[in-house]
Amino acid sequence: IFQAIQCAGIAALNNSSGELLGQLSSMYQERRDVLVDGLNSLGWKVTKPKATFYVWFSVPSGWTSTSFSKLLLEKANLIVTPGVGFGKNGEGYIRMALTVSKERIKEAIGRLKAIRI
Repeated sequence: IFQAIQCAGIAALNNSSGELLGQLSSMYQERRDVLVDGLNSLGWKVTKPKATFYVWFSVPSGWTSTSFSKLLLEKANLIVTPGVGFGKNGEGYIRMALTVSKERIKEAIGRLKAIRI
């Protein structure tokens, strides 16, 4: 196993107070809220996930998950994951990760707003 992962595991196990997990949980919750609230402000219907650092949502009518992902890349310089990559039941959805800062998420929302989808 990659040494950085081992070190992270040791740190988490040694943190019996749960402080680290609470901090991580709060960070991802804040990022989730910024992303989901931002997408909803654009008129998209996105629900807040409770236990993941991914946000899934439906693509607009008339688009496939791949074609919509390509549009976001070409017009807004955003990389998202087409749902079809996870199997046929993922078609019609895209996935965004909460692995960047709130500031970057706000920037992404601004880019989406600018292309008026």
